[in-house]
Amino acid sequence: MGSFAACVDMVAESVLASDVSSAKSQAGREEGSPPAIRLRRVSRNFSGIQAVDGVDLEVQQGEFFTLLGPSGSGKTTCLRMIAGFERPDEGQIELNGQNVLGLPPYRRPVNTVFQDYALFPHMTVAENVGYSLMIRGIPPKERQKRVQEALELVQLPDLGSRKPSQLSGGQRQRVALARALVGRPQVLLLDEPLGALDLKLRQQMQFELKALQHRLGLTFLYVTHDQEEALTMSDRIAVFNRGRIEQVGSPPELYERPATRFVAGFIGQTNLIEGSLAERCVGEAALFALRPEHIRIDLSEEGIPDGHCRLRGRICDTAYLGAFIRYQVWVSGCEVKLLAVQPNPGLNLQQLPEGTEVTLSWDPSRMHRIPE
Repeated sequence: MGSFAACVDMVAESVLASDVSSAKSQAGREEGSPPAIRLRRVSRNFSGIQAVDGVDLEVQQGEFFTLLGPSGSGKTTCLRMIAGFERPDEGQIELNGQNVLGLPPYRRPVNTVFQDYALFPHMTVAENVGYSLMIRGIPPKERQKRVQEALELVQLPDLGSRKPSQLSGGQRQRVALARALVGRPQVLLLDEPLGALDLKLRQQMQFELKALQHRLGLTFLYVTHDQEEALTMSDRIAVFNRGRIEQVGSPPELYERPATRFVAGFIGQTNLIEGSLAERCVGEAALFALRPEHIRIDLSEEGIPDGHCRLRGRICDTAYLGAFIRYQVWVSGCEVKLLAVQPNPGLNLQQLPEGTEVTLSWDPSRMHRIPE
């Protein structure tokens, strides 16, 4: 798999020659150019259930943009409306400045990669990849050339004669990606495409997808409920909750400066400090987010810098995470538990057992105030 990046470099220019060069120039996001995707007050209701509720969204040319949220939050419905598989009850959808509400899916400049890959089992890999070209009447010689280029792009140049049943899950995912790219879309829509893969393969494919997107300069709109996946690959992320967008931002912005209680709790692990505990720490009874890795654990208060928040507590739970140890600490006199993550001390130093009395401390500047 290590040759993936080199493979992309060799064939990317030929795979999407005219369209990719256009996409790369657009990826510069020149002032005045329309966004690749724009949603204006888009809503969708299913039998009284408001799946999407007045969503406004802009995805710029060449972005790797992710719609992130729990099941039922509206992210997949938004993607399906952009693709043309669902029609909004209200609002407008534009692709590269063009209103596409009246266009069927096959006339929109997008292609979709689904979680279940949706490959035809009776067709070979090459036939699956080239199916849309055949439907469009592309001559066989040109079709064969473009199919081979697409297979080389996803590092499957010699598997065109195989059937999907003869491939691994990762290989089937690559075939689905090749089939979507061979049509030379302006926007690639990906609906949880790595969800069926095991953890190690999924992590590997995250890096490969990002490398592919970067080299081709295409706009990727990616849907997932996996926070780590979104943080790993995305330029920007829209966090969905109950049909609405809670916050849009880069991975560091969302992680370090969550705008709502939901975003703080959904992306990674966090401690929500509020009320009397917040007043005790910083003199203000507001709502703050504090990430577990910013908390230091000591057996005493010696060596803690002046001005740092400090609390005494008792370890009530531990979890061994390999590189890290996660502690849950019951804070004395506050009736709350705080999470703290510490580097693995190694075999020569034992992790602190449950029941140990400890001091928690942190720099108050690490506490991010969440507007309510």
